[in-house]
Amino acid sequence: MKSPFKRSLFPTLLKRMQEPRRFLQVLAGPRQVGKTTLARQVAKELDIPIHYASADEPTLQDRAWINQQWDIARSLTRKDHRSHSALLIVDEVQKVQGWSETVKRLWDEDSAAAVPLRVLLSGSSPLLVQKGLTESLAGRFEIIPVPHWSYAEMKAAFGWSVEQYVYYGGYPGAASLIEDEDRWRHYVVDALIETTLSRDILLMSRVDKPALLRRLFHLGCDYSGQILSYQKMLGQLQDAGHTVTLAHYLDLLKGAGLLAGLSKYAGQRVRQRGSSPKFQVLNTGLMTALAHTAFTSIRTDPDHWGRLVESAVGAHLLNSAVGAGIEVQYWLDRNREVDFVLFTGETVAAIEVKSGRRETLLPGIAAFAAAFPVKRQLLIGAQGIPLEEFLTYPAAHWLG
Repeated sequence: MKSPFKRSLFPTLLKRMQEPRRFLQVLAGPRQVGKTTLARQVAKELDIPIHYASADEPTLQDRAWINQQWDIARSLTRKDHRSHSALLIVDEVQKVQGWSETVKRLWDEDSAAAVPLRVLLSGSSPLLVQKGLTESLAGRFEIIPVPHWSYAEMKAAFGWSVEQYVYYGGYPGAASLIEDEDRWRHYVVDALIETTLSRDILLMSRVDKPALLRRLFHLGCDYSGQILSYQKMLGQLQDAGHTVTLAHYLDLLKGAGLLAGLSKYAGQRVRQRGSSPKFQVLNTGLMTALAHTAFTSIRTDPDHWGRLVESAVGAHLLNSAVGAGIEVQYWLDRNREVDFVLFTGETVAAIEVKSGRRETLLPGIAAFAAAFPVKRQLLIGAQGIPLEEFLTYPAAHWLG
């Protein structure tokens, strides 16, 4: 790229930061999706003094550190004779114990004293960020979810084909390494997976069985696109744990942008608790980096490639649904399955993916449509919507 690519979120964030100082702005999303780059690009457009600080250090920062960074940014408002405004960017803010209470106090002090300091926070653990915001900063913030890069963004930034996106996923920082697959794989495993597990989850959340959480993540990558009961998971993981623990660990993995467990769709009926989740990676690069199988080998294996395609569709739906009020689930009745059920309110779309992999269950869209009011029935691949076209549009498009 000749110049840094600006994500589709750029205009939204820029508009918010150009407004009069009303709210803290918060970027929340997984590691290596460009939150810092996005913040710096917007700061450059604002043309005001900026102070950037990161709490992503080997040793956790404390509340005094936030006070110090805030005071530095406050001093910039006094030095800027053009607008008397400045911007403070605090990266990985959730890693500071008690950060939300400190930010609340400082924000309220500035509001009372009419200090024109704008504040942009970011965090790689949306669950922890959200918890801190709702506990202490109610009414003072707006969240901008920053998901994994879409196919359209990777194509625009790096010229990728849809096949490259399906295999390598949406990690922009690793895009320059794909000519050396071993190097690319080590980067994803060491810099993204391991760092997220050890620093964003295990270091920041209570996890009584860290080995179980790691094995669950690996199992989820192996079985992405498949439905697995919690009891079968425990058998595969060889652990005498509880299903509640596995459900909690899946929530942590989803919050870190790694792996989700899709729920079974039940319409307006009361949903059954503990229904078997359908594993879904949030970036297909996680699957292929751990699989240690070359792009050319997987591309010529219909079953393996089909699993990747279906996982790419699921990841795309989940990532593009973030912040849009859209839910993604699956449906199963006896041996009939709907790969993905997309819905918001009473608007429902049923999605079947023809990926080329061996079918273990029968297509269930007809049965699903007979049981629930469905606005759209979509077929991806085969004689349906081409995969590349489907991945070009966000989830909301297919509910219109």
